Amino acid sequence: MQALRRATPPVTATYLAQDMQVSLRTIYRDIETLRSLGAVIDGAAGFGFTLIEDAALPPLGFEDDELEALVLGLREVAVIGDPALAKASESALSKIQARVPARQAHRLKHAVLDARRYWRPPEPVINVAQLREATWEELCVSFGYEDGKGNQTRRTVKPLGIMYMDNSNMLSAWCKLRKAFRIFRLDRMQDLEVTEESFRPHRVSLLRQHLEAIRAEIHSSAKDCVSSD
Repeated sequence: MQALRRATPPVTATYLAQDMQVSLRTIYRDIETLRSLGAVIDGAAGFGFTLIEDAALPPLGFEDDELEALVLGLREVAVIGDPALAKASESALSKIQARVPARQAHRLKHAVLDARRYWRPPEPVINVAQLREATWEELCVSFGYEDGKGNQTRRTVKPLGIMYMDNSNMLSAWCKLRKAFRIFRLDRMQDLEVTEESFRPHRVSLLRQHLEAIRAEIHSSAKDCVSSD
C-alpha cells in the first residue's frame, strides 16, 4: 500500500516487484488481497495500478494552511535530513495525501510551497539514524571527533538531541571527557559506536539544562553588544 501511495500512477507490477524485491506473482496476489480488504485499486496486469481509495486509512481533517505548513516542513526535512529522515518525509507526505479529501490531495501534489537550499550541510559519515535511536533509548555513544583545529580525540557522550542548523548539523550532548555540555558537528564525527551504558531517565532534564545554558549565553552576548555600543 505504501509503495502505491508514494509512486506516480499508474504503477507497474514490475516497478512494485523491484521496489519491494519480490516476484511479479507476489505482486499480483497482493493486489487482489488488498482489493478484497476494501482498497479500490484500478488497473490490471500490463497496464499498471492506481490507488483510487485507500480503505486502510480514514480521512484526516486539515485546514488548507495546515496542509501548506506540512508540505513545507516535510520538504525541508527531505533537503536537510539524513537519508533515513529524508525517505521518511516522502513516505509521510504520501500517507497524508492518501488520507485527505481529493481537493486537498490535489493541493498537496501541486503545492505552491517548496524548500530548496543552494548550500546543504556537509554530509555526515556516521549513521545518523543509529545516533537518533541511541538518543531516544538514552544510551551513551562513543565516536572519534576532529575539532575545528584538526585535533582528534575519542569521545564518549550522553546524546541529548540533534539540531539542524544553516551550515551544519549538531549533536547536543554531555561529554564525559570534558565533564560538561558540548556540541559536536555530525560531519566531524566518525566510527560511531552505541554502548550498553544507559543514562535513562535523564535525557530530557539534561537537554533542558543545556538549552537554558545556551539561551543564557546568547542573552549575555547580546547584553555585551548593547553595552559596547
